[in-house]
Amino acid sequence: QVPLVESGGGLVQAGGSLRLSCEASGRTFSTYSMGWFRQAPAKEREFIAGINWSGRSTYYKDSVKGRFIISRDNAKNTVYLQMNSLKPEDTAVYYCGAGLSSTYWSPNTYAYWGQGAQVTVSS
Repeated sequence: QVPLVESGGGLVQAGGSLRLSCEASGRTFSTYSMGWFRQAPAKEREFIAGINWSGRSTYYKDSVKGRFIISRDNAKNTVYLQMNSLKPEDTAVYYCGAGLSSTYWSPNTYAYWGQGAQVTVSS
């Protein structure tokens, strides 16, 4: 088991920034690939960003490239999502996931999920 707890969501105006954190419990965090997904009302969960176990490889959905940055600190068992230049269409519940595969874009990769963090961007 890898319990995950997200934090850092909230309400922000368009053009603003937020940083999401996802902290894991246990000693095996550094062996997992990590990903961020989001789900808006009446929409499917979609891939946003992924990072490999070391943090040296990252992957992004095209629409967030240049605005969002995924990073991790294995000493703190935490993965981050820095979100800049936020747009109203970024409004969603954001989830982090932990998995052992490198197919970051697929929800099936992730065996463990956090509870979600609401991000609301006002226009």
